Amino acid sequence: MTPVLNVHSSILGQAWRWRGLAADARDPSFAPDDLVTQLLLTRGCPREELEAHRSPSIRAFMPDPSIFRDMDRAAERVADAVQRGEQVTVFGDYDVDGATSAALLIRLLRDLGLDPRAYIPDRLMEGYGPSGEALVRLKRDGADLIVTVDCGAMAYDALAEAKAVGAEVIVVDHHKCASELPVALALVNPNRLDEDEGAAHGHLAAVGVAWLLGAALVRVLRARGFFANRAEPRLLDLLDLVALGTVADVAQLKGLNRAFVAQGLKVMTQRRNIGMNALIEASRLTRAPTCTDLGFALGPRINAGGRVGKSDLGVRLLTTEDMDEARTIAQELDRLNEERRAIEAEVQQSAEAMDCDGAVAVVAARGWHPGVIGIVAGRLKEKHGRPAIVIAIGEDGIGKGSGRSISGVDLGAAIIAAKEAGLLIAGGGHAMAAGVTLAEEQIPAFVAFLNAKLADAVERASESRALLLDAVLAPGGVNPQLVEAMEAGGPYGMGWPAPRVVAGPVRLIKCDVVGNGHVRAIVAGDDGRSIKAMAFRAADTPLGLALLGAPRDRRLWIAGRAKIDDWGPRPAAEIHLDDAAWAD
Repeated sequence: MTPVLNVHSSILGQAWRWRGLAADARDPSFAPDDLVTQLLLTRGCPREELEAHRSPSIRAFMPDPSIFRDMDRAAERVADAVQRGEQVTVFGDYDVDGATSAALLIRLLRDLGLDPRAYIPDRLMEGYGPSGEALVRLKRDGADLIVTVDCGAMAYDALAEAKAVGAEVIVVDHHKCASELPVALALVNPNRLDEDEGAAHGHLAAVGVAWLLGAALVRVLRARGFFANRAEPRLLDLLDLVALGTVADVAQLKGLNRAFVAQGLKVMTQRRNIGMNALIEASRLTRAPTCTDLGFALGPRINAGGRVGKSDLGVRLLTTEDMDEARTIAQELDRLNEERRAIEAEVQQSAEAMDCDGAVAVVAARGWHPGVIGIVAGRLKEKHGRPAIVIAIGEDGIGKGSGRSISGVDLGAAIIAAKEAGLLIAGGGHAMAAGVTLAEEQIPAFVAFLNAKLADAVERASESRALLLDAVLAPGGVNPQLVEAMEAGGPYGMGWPAPRVVAGPVRLIKCDVVGNGHVRAIVAGDDGRSIKAMAFRAADTPLGLALLGAPRDRRLWIAGRAKIDDWGPRPAAEIHLDDAAWAD
């Protein structure tokens, strides 16, 4: 396959290839709608479904909740709890997916007349997922029914202890399961190995599964006549929570997830959730949130509570009906997020200084804050182009690790295999992210196991590494109208990548370092038009160094995402750089 613009090896050492059909927007006959159609087709949209994907709706993508194993059993039991007025406790994870899943069920159950409680374990003191001690305590404190969200799929011992004291537990999760399932009243998870039709929805985040449980619950109550004298809850009003959890958990934005996010962003603009509104204000967003804002502004602040603060702050914020409380919590999360950034920078600097050869980049050390290791793993993955795991070893010699993977390498399955091989105390996850708990002395054996297990997959992924492009533009073609047109192919995220365009050839007019190591460039093309290009956190990378040192008379092609820069007196378009290549 001939590379785009004959770029076999860019500044970052990769070939440039078309994502699918080529679109050269320098052609005067080019129209934005042509590009939008291409964006949809090259992301897997069947031609006959183009219109449905242009405006993804819940109705178009909604499955029957009953296709999922144990869904009907779970819905019937929760309906019993609603009609009996029982005490329900929602046990969530401390990340965004867990917080939004728990908040969704709590808000729904409140609308149905219950007064549910939330329990979010402390990351440092309790770790991930339900413990037997916590479940037994919740039962003794009066919980008639416990629903775990975004956790529980691998909690064998904890659920066995809960059953021994008569606790009824429903598990709502999306993490990969082993062949043997833990004992529970119901286990709703599209990633159960025995799933049939439901397996097609294995890309859902836990909050999406929780919303489907809510739909099944409302249907059961409707059939029982529960709404004869009361209004049904508006499940669509909860889609802002689903959108936030889905994007923050980096779930693939295909099928139902695209509808969840597209419609959830619309709900978010209505500012009905007091806590969500306070979070948007604390994030200093003055416009309607976008998909990018969910992942890079709102999500990190919710996460900050579980990483370096109080684990339940996110759920409390998203379920409060008190405006003053919402603003107080949102401001606290904003402060904790700044603290998290400082801690993250220290751990990242230390981790990047370590050797991490092999198919999987694994680093471990004592003294690292376990609340930021997942973020640092993501940074290492981007730097090395292979899966990365960062392990924080506690004073007791137990390591808590978090991993991030690359496309084509199923890290979650490898972690489960390591657990079954007796190398881990606990472990699980999904294809792109996973967590582990292990003894310090087991780390070398664990690293050897992962390298042997994933070497072939990582090699295949590396060999096929290329920058995928959607369009080639003259610099003048990078304008707000084009950015707006391309948004019609969204929402974009994992599994439905944002459009990447090439502009050029261009010459550098100005290039400098701004902010925290960001490279800013002003470039001009042969058409006489100039645009701004930003390479974030790139000052010390090959891309940043090449731009800063480029001769002013040498021409470049620049590749990245076209975005709106609204800092000036009027909106302008700019490119957020992913790569560049010499044109001469």
